[in-house]
Amino acid sequence: MNVGILGSGEVAQALGGGFLKHGHEVMLGTRDSAKLAGWAKQHAGGRVGSVIEAAKFGELVVLSVKGSAALDVLRAATAANLAGKTVIDTSDPIVDAPPVNGVLKFYTTLDDSQLERLQREFPRARFVKAFNSVGSSQMVNPQFKGGPPTMFICGNDDAAKKTVTGILDQFGWETADMGKAEAARAIEPLCILWCIPGFLRQDWVHAFKLLR
Repeated sequence: MNVGILGSGEVAQALGGGFLKHGHEVMLGTRDSAKLAGWAKQHAGGRVGSVIEAAKFGELVVLSVKGSAALDVLRAATAANLAGKTVIDTSDPIVDAPPVNGVLKFYTTLDDSQLERLQREFPRARFVKAFNSVGSSQMVNPQFKGGPPTMFICGNDDAAKKTVTGILDQFGWETADMGKAEAARAIEPLCILWCIPGFLRQDWVHAFKLLR
């Protein structure tokens, strides 16, 4: 399918390469195309455009920007270009402040989440939370001794979650569907937990696994 990725950072570039690897057409949308010159050179089949061009291009849209920029980027993409589309939200509501003893701070509360805020502002988009609790280097076909890791997802639209589950299968993940958008209140803080070993011990190569 055509995948429009909103963002130009490490996550956007890693996922863009992953979608290309698995046979999708990809356009990364950015406000500064110079940031993606290296990525475009390494991925001859990938395209680079503006945020609104990527949103128009994508049958599936991926939001890959820092949480505090998410609303502005989606507004630039326009609600009309997101309406009816599955939108993977990879963002986390991280405060622009250094961690305290390895622990990041969020600007949301336990009674709200980034995903819910985005869904309220863009009610016609079909948001699914995914890829927010692992590093970019392990997002595509991660290799761990314990086998495929678990990606926790949630969202209000079952068909959208089915689409994202199919992508996660391609990308070598096990999917655990945690239900509706409110579940993001639990999924998003996994980012805080995932980052602690990195900040304290420079250990950034790990992922979560749900055991049954």
